[in-house]
Amino acid sequence: MASVIDTATADTKPGPERASDPAPVSRPMPAEAPAIAQPQSQASQQTRVEPRNGLRWLPRFRWRAVSPLTRRIVAVNVLPLALLAVGFLYLGKFESSLIGQQIESLRTQGEIFAAALSEGAVLDSGDEGEILLPDLARQMMRRLVEPTRPRTRLFDIQGKQIADSRLLRGPGDAVQVMELPPPERKSLLGRVTDQIYDWIVELLPSRHKHPPYRESDAGNAADYGEAMRALRGESGSAVRSDPQTGGLAISVAVPVQRYKVVLGAVMLSSSNGEIEEELRTVRLELLRIFGVTLLVTILLSLYLASTIARPLRRLADAAERARGRGARVEIPDLMGRGDEIGELSRSLRDMTDALWQRMSAIESFAADVAHEIKNPLSSLRSAVETVGRIEDPVKRRRLMAIIQDDVERLDRLISDISDASRLDAELSRQEVSPTHIAAMLQALVEMHETTRAEGAPRLVLDIAERGRELIVPGIESRLSQVFVNVIANAVSFSPPHGEIRISARLDGRAVLVSVEDEGPGIPEDKLTAIFDRFYSERPAGEKFGTHSGRGLSISKQIIEAHRGRIWAENRLDADGTVIGARFLIRLPAAP
Repeated sequence: MASVIDTATADTKPGPERASDPAPVSRPMPAEAPAIAQPQSQASQQTRVEPRNGLRWLPRFRWRAVSPLTRRIVAVNVLPLALLAVGFLYLGKFESSLIGQQIESLRTQGEIFAAALSEGAVLDSGDEGEILLPDLARQMMRRLVEPTRPRTRLFDIQGKQIADSRLLRGPGDAVQVMELPPPERKSLLGRVTDQIYDWIVELLPSRHKHPPYRESDAGNAADYGEAMRALRGESGSAVRSDPQTGGLAISVAVPVQRYKVVLGAVMLSSSNGEIEEELRTVRLELLRIFGVTLLVTILLSLYLASTIARPLRRLADAAERARGRGARVEIPDLMGRGDEIGELSRSLRDMTDALWQRMSAIESFAADVAHEIKNPLSSLRSAVETVGRIEDPVKRRRLMAIIQDDVERLDRLISDISDASRLDAELSRQEVSPTHIAAMLQALVEMHETTRAEGAPRLVLDIAERGRELIVPGIESRLSQVFVNVIANAVSFSPPHGEIRISARLDGRAVLVSVEDEGPGIPEDKLTAIFDRFYSERPAGEKFGTHSGRGLSISKQIIEAHRGRIWAENRLDADGTVIGARFLIRLPAAP
């Protein structure tokens, strides 16, 4: 005779009635709700339908510009590069180095000129001592200037200019020599680029502002501070801006001495814009490098942003579509990326699957509840309609008893349904804690033995020597409810004075609990159905309607919420004869 497995505390009619499990996340989707992947929307817009006033649906277009995340990634990568480029364009130390080199070069030339003039253009007169001969000094200076061609001026000891390399003296008036700038050959774009460059350079911070160079009409040393220092026996230099060339006018003055006696001063100056041209060349080269680097940085930033923003947008679009009405939407599978976005994709897919399973379970649960309540209601209505037409007191009392049983059945069903509806919420809200399985089973066995009636089955507990290590993370009250349901089910099918053996042991990284009875066993085709909701098949002789078929279903729901597994099998002897049933519960052990 097949054993009948109880599942809680209210009832249905005998016989299997399959139903979906109300909440377990791992339950597969029913065939009625296949996953349908909707086509992707255009990149520039997405159409979404939303109910308006509950009567009609209107499309809503959402135009997409550049992703804010893309803009942030590009900005973060480009900003340090731009700051570095500005720092390179400043080139303050490089400019100072070029100016220092120019000053040293002019000073060296000036010292050579002064030494040559002091040896070849000085006359030793007995009355006036050593004097500088202007005509001879002018001729010698013109010869000395020719190789390098810096502008060179010679002043006597009174500060009067006696020679200038830009003045050609002849029979008439002196002729001034001016160096003309090279012919302008730049295109309009080149000129515009130069103007933009000059504007940017002027905006650079901490740029040195040199005083402008002004040509002296009198040509005296008093107009040049460096020349006056040279007449006092010290070398001097000055850096000025030249409005004509747009560059710098650098001048160095060196005293002309003979035996430590200052006879005059030589001032060399350079204002050909070479330093500015060198700076311009270096800056433009840096700008070219910066442009190429900037292009590569932007392209790499866009690529990086596309690998982050685009998948996130796809996930957001899919989640938004899943929020609306209609068929199931499949979340894109990005787990192959192996990064956080892949983990987000997996979490969203799991969450969506759980939501659809919950929705399907709710629909199935509602249908099962309606069916289970309909049976006692039909019986109750029939009895109520009949009791008013029966005059026989005996039959009337019998109908009243049926009405009372049906009301009790409805009360038990409603209580079980209410408990089942709260179970998922409680399992998701309550915090798990280390639960000692051995201690829990020991307490349940002692409680049963203390209250056991005469002839009731006896519980035998078999815990391994390492029972103190049988700890699982879970909700103690709910796990206790599972073991109470399974033990009560075994007790109801065990023969009088029978024995129920409960054992617990470590099974790899899990705790395995076994409950074995000596009952008639379970039909092979019902080993899975016994965990279905409202399935109830009771032992012969038990009053109909006392169980609702929810005990084992709730137990399965609790165990799966703890990431465990519960199943049933038959116990067989050596001849293959069924000698009882065995329920196995496997829970992950605490680390």
